[in-house]
Amino acid sequence: MTQRKRAVPIFWPAYDGADVQAAMADLFPADMSNRWLGQAHRVDEFEALFSKKFGYRYSVSVSSGTAALELAYHLIGIGEGDEVITPVLTCTATNIPLVRLKATIVFADIKDDFTISPEDVEKRITKKTKAIVAVTLGGIPIDSRIPAIAKRYGIPLVIDAAQSVGVGEKYGDYICYSFQAIKNFTTGDGGMIVLRNKKEYARAKKLRWFGIDREAKIRANWQPYKRRQMTMDIDEPGYKFHMNDIAASIGIVGLKHSDEYLRHRKKIAMYYDTHLDRLKYTPVSGGTYWLYGILTKNRDQVAEKAGEAGIETNMVHLRNDIFKVFGGKRLPLPTMKRLEKEYLYIPINTRMSVDDAHYVVRVLNAA
Repeated sequence: MTQRKRAVPIFWPAYDGADVQAAMADLFPADMSNRWLGQAHRVDEFEALFSKKFGYRYSVSVSSGTAALELAYHLIGIGEGDEVITPVLTCTATNIPLVRLKATIVFADIKDDFTISPEDVEKRITKKTKAIVAVTLGGIPIDSRIPAIAKRYGIPLVIDAAQSVGVGEKYGDYICYSFQAIKNFTTGDGGMIVLRNKKEYARAKKLRWFGIDREAKIRANWQPYKRRQMTMDIDEPGYKFHMNDIAASIGIVGLKHSDEYLRHRKKIAMYYDTHLDRLKYTPVSGGTYWLYGILTKNRDQVAEKAGEAGIETNMVHLRNDIFKVFGGKRLPLPTMKRLEKEYLYIPINTRMSVDDAHYVVRVLNAA
């Protein structure tokens, strides 16, 4: 008997509607008594709660995960001609800022779990290597050999943890998170950069807000000029990367529910792990389970059959080297070449049920 077709989306934003609405009511009272909507008290609260939950000391919220990465690259001092080793398979947001900085992008191959290959990273290090970027793709933790390599050569390590929201990343000199709409919890859009020392923390806070020392401006009651004297100065040009209280309020709610969201995603992933036909599919998932990947020799046929059944699938990310902005040429990277025609992501989100996962498994195992 043919099972009834249903819609199972690959992504769905994770939020508690009632809690978000309550937070917005507090932020937008009917009597308009709340004066602060931009970067204010809620932003400070979100940063403090995030740091406490994940064991960080220096967390700086920003407007996006990409902004967090760009701040990291700025703090390192990456410029024209500097070599940056980065994975070939990632969201283009990892590498677009490097193009604007006129850095030389050195693409490294991946492992079978789609994270950057330690062996390939090490062989690509030169005297011009300014940084290494490792990505927790799909929420899968990076290989522990990567930070060891970075430390051995004295090279800053940036962790693009955009897809690892909900856990504390222990590696990296700079850790960059994303709270974009479909991440494990969201602020609508937003990000966080985690620093390892007080000096860079202070610098990052200024850089996210044009280069202005916001604390100094607050101490001067927001007056930039008093008694013919400037109350603050700008010694380094920054960005408009700060978070606002609207986004932070949604983030505070998301943080409250983040463990619950992770448990649900893991439950869906465990069902897939147990019930997908291992003769047809090799699962690729872990960590925060933001994505659930499969490797299959019949990728395009499987995607077509899933689509006919109302199940969304997607490759999500393409190898970056084939985009014109990065050179537009497939590099000789053997693991990427082998996996390129095999990988596919299937639905995993907080709105779907185990019964939805059962439906996905039935369709895929029959494909």
